[in-house]
Order: sequence, then structure tokens, then C-alpha cells
Amino acid sequence: MPDFQKLDTTIPVAPLKLVVMDSARELGDRINTDLIDIRKHKHHMPKDEITFKGYLQEDYRLKFSTDRFDSGEAKATLLESARGQDIYLITDVMNHSISYQMYGFTNYKSPDDHYQDMKRVIGAIAGIAKRINIIMPFMYESRQHKRSGRESLDCAVMIRELKDMGIANFITFDAHDPRVANSAPLGGFDSFLASYQFLKALLYNIDDLIVDKEHLTVISPDEGALDRAVYFANVLGADTGMFYKRRDYSRIVGGSNPIVAHEFLGSDIAGKDVIIIDDMISSGGSMIDTARQLKHMKAKRVFICA
Repeated sequence: MPDFQKLDTTIPVAPLKLVVMDSARELGDRINTDLIDIRKHKHHMPKDEITFKGYLQEDYRLKFSTDRFDSGEAKATLLESARGQDIYLITDVMNHSISYQMYGFTNYKSPDDHYQDMKRVIGAIAGIAKRINIIMPFMYESRQHKRSGRESLDCAVMIRELKDMGIANFITFDAHDPRVANSAPLGGFDSFLASYQFLKALLYNIDDLIVDKEHLTVISPDEGALDRAVYFANVLGADTGMFYKRRDYSRIVGGSNPIVAHEFLGSDIAGKDVIIIDDMISSGGSMIDTARQLKHMKAKRVFICA
């Protein structure tokens, strides 16, 4: 439920519009429904004041299309004006269920395809809208946030590119490394942690979970997730530990150096419940290896939050 007291003292930047990409249709529709319900039935603002023009709408979704040519190329077309609107564009770059036809074959959209479609829509809106805000729950190319050897810095390039296109704010959830915001330090960047949702799910569903240092340990599966584990452990008042990955730096398999072993750093976990926390699960191999090793170390139960 929103804080209505803050809403009462806030003037809208401009009339709100949602740009819901096909990849985030379900999420965008739910946001639109909640906005209509809140603004029509749960919270009322002055209707006649010019500063609240467009506050009440029958539908906050902006109509547009992203059409594909037979060659696989595409274009974005606005089906209504976005002039002077406060735009919130919502996309899910990891949705692999969206398909299109190219040369008679069915192709499923990759994160690259979703990102290009988003840029097409921004290109159609930029210079017209009052403000453009991006909501991207999973941050595109977030794992490519630093350079190892002669690699590309795709995540930083993405942030910089969007800022150059005129977006005002970028909103994501639990970015792999939020320091990537340094690539465009003067723009708005928010990375919201999912710690509350993890806690709520655990405490609501695990009735016999005892939260203290004697019964619970929060584990980071690698050094990159240590900050999350420490924060989670401090909130719960639990113990913490971590694994570090020993890698074979003489080989590259699947774009990265293969993991030789997971080594544990921390206190004895025998008989304790263990929470493994990370920002994402890719293949799941590291999580399975970590959980298996924790069970070999006599952990009571292992919960995975990612």
C-alpha cells in the first residue's frame, strides 16, 4: 500500500504513462490495474488543478507497436502521443517465450533482442516525453560489469547508452554489482534489494525456523555475494560464512574459467539451518555444489534465496 501522506504533498512531474513491453506484459498489466484502483478508489487528488491534469485515467498504458520485417529487423511505432508524459517503460529482458518470424523460421527473443526493442521504443519517445524512466527487474548484461583481460564492458555501455538516449532514471532489483552506476554518475539509478521478500517467504512458510546465531547461518556461495550475505545475517542476527571458488585460470569453458572446487570459510554449521543467498542462478551448478557440500558438513537444512 502506498504512503498516501507522501502523495498528498507531492506534485506529479507530468501525466503518467506506462510503456509495457511484450516481455513484461503480465507485470505491466498488474501495475496498471493497481494504479487505476488506487487513484480512483483509494486516494483522491484535486481534479481541477492544472498540476494534476491526467492524474485520473481509464488506462495508463501507452499504445505502441514493435513490428518485425521478414529480415528480422524491427521498428517501434507510437499509436498515441507521448508528448509531455512521465513515461515508465517496463521490460523483462530474460523472457525467452516471445517469438518472431525471420526468413520463414521461428526465432525466440534473446536478451539482446529485448534490449534492442526497448531502445527502439525509447528512440520513438525521446525528445517528446517529459521524462523517461526504465524499470528492468533483471539488469541486462549485469554479469558483464567488470573487465577481465580483453573483454567488453557491456553493462556499463548499456547504462551509458541509455543515459545518452535521454532516460532520467534506471530502476532494477538486486543488480549483480550496483557500482556499475558509476558509468553514468549524474543519472538516477536504483537497485532495490529483495531481502524483505526473502525474509517474508521464509518466515511465512517455515514454521520451525529459529532465527539466531546458534541455529542459523547465512552463506554466500562466492565472494561476489558476500555483501548480501553479511547484510542478511545482520538483519537476522545470524552467523555468516562464505565459499570461494577455486578456478582453473589456464582454460576458458563457456565464456569463463571453470570452477575446480568450492572452499568454505566460516564457523561450524553442523546441526544448523543454512540460507544461501545470491543475486541470480544461472546454470544452478554452483548452488547445487554449495548445497551438497553444506549437507556433507552436517547442515540441518539448506534454503536457497536468489
